[in-house]
Amino acid sequence: MAQRIDEVLQTDGFFERLWRKLIKDQRYTEYFAHAAELERLATEICEFAPAVVPGLLQTREYAQAVFLASNPFATDEYIEELIKGRMDRARLLKDTTRPLYWVVLHETVLRIPVGGPAVMAHQLDHIAALVRERKVLVQMLPFAAGAHPEMGKMMWLMEFEDAPPTVYTEAVRSGNLVDEPLVVKRTRSAYDHIRAAALAPEASLALIESAAEDYRRCASTT
Repeated sequence: MAQRIDEVLQTDGFFERLWRKLIKDQRYTEYFAHAAELERLATEICEFAPAVVPGLLQTREYAQAVFLASNPFATDEYIEELIKGRMDRARLLKDTTRPLYWVVLHETVLRIPVGGPAVMAHQLDHIAALVRERKVLVQMLPFAAGAHPEMGKMMWLMEFEDAPPTVYTEAVRSGNLVDEPLVVKRTRSAYDHIRAAALAPEASLALIESAAEDYRRCASTT
């Protein structure tokens, strides 16, 4: 509505900026809120996850374990609000107009037992199901690949119909959203190198399903 008012009154985005200032979505940290909004507008998203399952692919149980680890003294209500925001984001992949979503996961993502074996088995089954439904393309970067560009750093590239491509990265309690062409070009190059070193999609799916089965067996013995 704020955007339409700006368009009619030709106020150069004034009401939209005012809306953003006055009404903030508390489910997202301040540094991530704008990236979450852009995510819904993207036509293509390419992501590299070095240690944690990306938010768009997370199950409720996995997200809960991640949030509890980051907020050990938080109330149940606060954790529930964070989970709700995460699950709302994940609905993007169910939309008929969902973006093309290509993810490279480092094998570390499979081996950290977030939430325990049962949670991990369900999480990896969920990723495998999305792959088989062709809602996302996932490649695994195995330990055997060794050194690679941007080691330990997540990267997230978004492309849009009518806006320049954008890069989002995160550090400790901070996020960086950049559309400077040279930065985007270099990040795209690094992502392409990571993607080239990763396993083929079929082999990646096999690795994910094998890890899920390992966690399932572990869960059944506890």
